Amino acid sequence: MTTIVAEPAVSTEASPVDVHVTKKKGLGFTGWLAAGWLILIIGSAILAPILPLDDPNAQVAPKRFAPLQGTGPILGADANGRDLLARTIYGARVSLVIAFAAVMIGFVIGGFLGLLAGYFRNWAGNALVSLFDILLAIPQLVLALSLVAVLKGDPTSDDGFKLPVELTLIIALGIVSIPLLARITRASTLSWSQREFVLAARAQGATHWRILVREVLPNVLPAMVSIALLGMAVAIVAEGGLAILGASVEPPQATWGTMIASGQSELQTAPFIVWIPIFAVFATAASLNFLGDVMRERFDVRESAL
Repeated sequence: MTTIVAEPAVSTEASPVDVHVTKKKGLGFTGWLAAGWLILIIGSAILAPILPLDDPNAQVAPKRFAPLQGTGPILGADANGRDLLARTIYGARVSLVIAFAAVMIGFVIGGFLGLLAGYFRNWAGNALVSLFDILLAIPQLVLALSLVAVLKGDPTSDDGFKLPVELTLIIALGIVSIPLLARITRASTLSWSQREFVLAARAQGATHWRILVREVLPNVLPAMVSIALLGMAVAIVAEGGLAILGASVEPPQATWGTMIASGQSELQTAPFIVWIPIFAVFATAASLNFLGDVMRERFDVRESAL
């Protein structure tokens, strides 16, 4: 008698591992919340001149007017009777522009130097790495404060050329962001410059610059953008620190940092004057940080997925 052995059925469904590898993660509730906050605050800052807002520098309510009290400004008024909502939105314009422009300086210069240091592993690359380490060893707020003091010059003197305060902050924070972005770019370049497609392009006679621009840079960009978002968050917080030390824009112009600095004396009697800009800084920095992490995870290419 012939015994028939049934062969086990072969499943065509993907294994849990394959699903985990190929499935793209979405933003999730927290991610969409962070993106929504950034869209709201950036959109409000851009559209501030056409929004129905009070003059951010004019007294429009009694001094220290509490939020949601009566028919005055919805978020209240500061110690000078100025609308806190208007000042928060107009302050966002300055704070976000300073942070974005500063990080773009670090993104371009730091990214370029990081590419060179990671690809050309010679004495020049080692010298750049040493320079990055020296700059990172200096406390960032101290370095930014020193650069602002040097670039701003003597405000009491009428001689010589003076940079606008906003441009001074952009340059100072941009220089501070260069070593951070350069180190991250270098680390990513070290990994990608040894991949098979780079070695193949090199074997086919491609020039170093073509390999850097066509092969390495597109793969390094996600890490650079992720750190740039974190750098914007750091720059916003750093501007607030410089404002508390008296090194930001001059009043009555509003930034989130200057609002916090000017409200310090009101912490006992009207703490909402400080807490409103603090919340704006916290929510924006946390949103940028979270979206940077999401971007890094989404574009992180692991060997198991290749």
